[in-house]
Amino acid sequence: MGGAVSAGEDNDDLIDNLKEAQYIRTERVEQAFRAIDRGDYYLEGYRDNAYKDLAWKHGNIHLSAPCIYSEVMEALKLQPGLSFLNLGSGTGYLSTMVGLILGPFGINHGIELHSDVVEYAKEKLESFIKNSDSFDKFEFCEPAFVVGNCLQIASDSHQYDRIYCGAGVQKDHENYMKILLKVGGILVMPIEDQLTQIMRTGQNTWESKNILAVSFAPLVQPSKNDNGKPDSVGLPPCAVRNLQDLARIYIRRTLRNFINDEMQAKGIPQRAPPKRKRKRVKQRINTYVFVSNQLIPQPLDSEEDEKMEEDKEEEEKDHGEAMKPEEPPQNLLREKIMKLPLPESLKAYLTYFREK
Repeated sequence: MGGAVSAGEDNDDLIDNLKEAQYIRTERVEQAFRAIDRGDYYLEGYRDNAYKDLAWKHGNIHLSAPCIYSEVMEALKLQPGLSFLNLGSGTGYLSTMVGLILGPFGINHGIELHSDVVEYAKEKLESFIKNSDSFDKFEFCEPAFVVGNCLQIASDSHQYDRIYCGAGVQKDHENYMKILLKVGGILVMPIEDQLTQIMRTGQNTWESKNILAVSFAPLVQPSKNDNGKPDSVGLPPCAVRNLQDLARIYIRRTLRNFINDEMQAKGIPQRAPPKRKRKRVKQRINTYVFVSNQLIPQPLDSEEDEKMEEDKEEEEKDHGEAMKPEEPPQNLLREKIMKLPLPESLKAYLTYFREK
C-alpha cells in the first residue's frame, strides 16, 4: 500500500510531498513528522527506500506507507495530555511521533505480537532519546511497549482517549475494539479494506467515517492455552510521575520558554526546515520537416528550453551551496542546562543523560 506521492530525497522532502498532496494538513502533525526521521527506523542496507511512499517489511519488522501514517495522525486529532493505545505498535515509529504531541502528561502505550519487534522498538526509542536533536525541542511522552496479542487484552484494562490498530480488523472484533475507547474518544482502524475513524459519542453511541481505501494484513487470532482459553495480556500501568521527574519537566520547560523569549527579543526567527527545489522533468519539443521526401525531426526552440537552462543553472548553484560544510545545529537548551550552578550528576539528569 502506498505510492500516492512522489519519493523524497530525504525526510523533509518526503514531508513536503505529503503536504503538497494534502495527506498532512495540520502544523502539529507536520512538526511531528519532520522531527522523526523515517529512515532511522529502517535496517541498515534498506534506508534507500525510507523516503518512498511505500510500506516496508523485513521479517517481523513492518512500516506502513507514509501516506497511511499521515492520514492516521490527522484522523486521531491528537492533543497534549491525552492517552493513546497503539494496537500492533511495530517499530515504534508512529508511537514516537504521537509522543511528541501528547507531551509529558499524556499516556502512550503500545502492544505488539512479536517480542523481537518490541526489542527493536525499544532500541529505536533509546536511540531517539539519546541522539536526536528533536528530543530537546519537544516535551515528550515516552511510549511503553508490551508483548502480546491485542485481541487478548485483559477485560479490566483501562480505556483510552485515542486508539489506532495497525492490522485489518474483522467485523467480529469491531465491538471489542470500541470497548477500549473512552466516551469522546477516537478509534482509527482498517475495517473491510477501509481505514475508518470511529468516534464514541456516548456510552452506546458511535459515529463512523471512512477515510481511505487500504489493504492491511488481518489481525492474528489468539492461540489458546491448555484450558482451551487464550491468556490475557496486561497493558502498562498508568503511573503517576514522581516529584523528581516533574521537577525535570518544569525546569526544562522554563529554560525552553526563556530561550524562545530571548530569541524573539533579539529578532531571531525560529529556524524552519529548508525547502527543496523541485527538479523539472521536461521533454524537448520537436517539429518535423520534409527533406527529400523524408520526415526529419527538427528541434524547436521554445520558452520551455530556456526554462530548462535556467533550472540547470539553479541546480548547479544549489549543488555548489550544498558542498559547503554545514555547521552542527546549536542545542541551546543543553547549553543553558550545562551553565546552571548544579552538580554534574544533576545536569546529566536534566539532559536525560544525553551526550550532545
